Amino acid sequence: MTGRLQDRLMLAAALVLAAIYLFPLYWMYITALKSGSAMFSTPPDFWPRNPQWQIYGQVWESRNMGRYIWNSLVIACGSVAVVAMLGTGCAYVLARYRNGWVDVGLFLVLMLQVLPASLMITPIFVGFSQIGLLGYPRTAVVLAIAAKSMPFFIVLVRATFMSVPQELEEAALVDGNSRIGAFLHIVLPLARNGILVSAILIFMQAFGEFVYSKSMIQAVELQPASVGLNAFMGPNTNEWNNIMAYATIYVTPILAIFVLLQRRIVSGLTSGALK
Repeated sequence: MTGRLQDRLMLAAALVLAAIYLFPLYWMYITALKSGSAMFSTPPDFWPRNPQWQIYGQVWESRNMGRYIWNSLVIACGSVAVVAMLGTGCAYVLARYRNGWVDVGLFLVLMLQVLPASLMITPIFVGFSQIGLLGYPRTAVVLAIAAKSMPFFIVLVRATFMSVPQELEEAALVDGNSRIGAFLHIVLPLARNGILVSAILIFMQAFGEFVYSKSMIQAVELQPASVGLNAFMGPNTNEWNNIMAYATIYVTPILAIFVLLQRRIVSGLTSGALK
């Protein structure tokens, strides 16, 4: 009976915390549907009495959101491609070849993860400016995001590679495969779930990236949706329903991806913990 009571208390606490965490998201959705006067009513309405559904179409057209979303997709997909191609091999090396230098490399990778984007943007901007990369702003942002996300990807994928039995590779080598062949045909297919999940998480981060895009992309037609949302802000901002409608359109696809793939994401994140 005591154990069942503890389970119920833990469930209740989890539901309360989830409600607190998700309430701002709920408030964003309903504020987007409120009229200008309803947003500032006292006491506040927790559901709009006269939902303004047309606001989504108005914001989409007036703010040219299709262009912003496309730019976000280009930057996110480019970042994932760079991180996946370079980070997968690095994670495999750190998982299979253990020595002092590898441990030093892993330590440096982990140290890079703690550096915030606001700290890295200045040296990256100066370096990209000197080599002329700022003339290709989306490429510059992709490389900057890839550099920031690489440690996170390597740590997660390394744990996935460590969960793949090394005996399978040794058996493939005995059968005549090369080291590269054993990696491509044995290890990589077994680790694809963890790699996919890590890539999805990198995509979510890159899709909402703001600091690098705001600093490096000056042309409006190349800016992602995060910078487009910032364009609403000003000293006399009062378009809160438009801001919330823009944020709703921007955030909903990412939420849908997370909800649809939540089981795969959780299983991928925990796959290396069972080693």
